[in-house]
Amino acid sequence: MNLNNKVAIVTGGASGFGAAIARRLSQAGAAVMVADLNAEGGLRMVAELSAAGGRAHAMVCDVASELSYRHVVQETLAKLGGLDIVVNNAGTTHRNKPALQVTEDEFDRVYRVNLKSIYWSAQCVIPHFVSQGRGVMVNVASTTGVRPGPGLTWYSGSKAAMINLTKGLALEFARAGVRVNAVNPMIGETPMMADFMGMEDTPANREKFLARIPLGRFTQPADVASAVAFLASDEASFLTGVCLDVDGGRNI
Repeated sequence: MNLNNKVAIVTGGASGFGAAIARRLSQAGAAVMVADLNAEGGLRMVAELSAAGGRAHAMVCDVASELSYRHVVQETLAKLGGLDIVVNNAGTTHRNKPALQVTEDEFDRVYRVNLKSIYWSAQCVIPHFVSQGRGVMVNVASTTGVRPGPGLTWYSGSKAAMINLTKGLALEFARAGVRVNAVNPMIGETPMMADFMGMEDTPANREKFLARIPLGRFTQPADVASAVAFLASDEASFLTGVCLDVDGGRNI
C-alpha cells in the first residue's frame, strides 16, 4: 500500500482502532494528524509514529463541535501541508442493555459523537476535497449497523445511519472526485469491549460472543487498519459507497 505524499486525519487516533489506523497509514507513507480528546494519548502516538520515521502531529478534537473539527482541518493544512484522507473513527456507545433503559443523555451522546461528527466532517472537509478535485473519507461504522446486536439498539441505529450517510455522500460527490467509504468492524479488543458486551470482560463472557463469529476470533485493530488503508489508497480508486464488513463472517 503506497500512501506517499498523502496527508490524513484520523479521529480518535490515540487508542483502539484509531491508533492502529494511524500506524498503518503512517507505515504506508502518509503524514498523519491524530485528532483525539485525549491530549496525552495523541502526543504518545505522535512520538511513536515519529520514532518509526513517520510525520505526524496531534490535536485535541471534539468531533461533534464545528469549531473543533474545523480547527483540526485548518491545522492539518498548515502543519502537514495538505489533506487527502479523513478517517472518521472516533465513536462511542451506550452500555449493552435493554433499549428502554438507555437514558436521554446516553442517547444524545451516542448520536452527537457517532453522527454529528460525520456532519461536521462533511462540512469541514468535503469543500476542500472538491476544490482540489480529489479526496477520500473513510467512516468507521459497525456490523451492528447492518445486523443489530441485542442490547445495542440505539448504538446500532447510529451506525446504520452512518452507513446510509456514507452511501449518500458517495453519490453526491463522486463527480467531484471525492470517494466516501466505510468499514464495519465486529466487536473488537478495544477499551469499549465491556460496554459492547454489557458484562465484565472475562474469558468466559468473551466465548459467548466468539460463538457468533465464523472465523472464531474478535476483530483486531490491525484488521480494521488494513481495510481502511486499502479503501483510502489509489488501489481502491474505483470504490465509493462501499461499506466493507470486517467481521470474520459475522454478517453472512
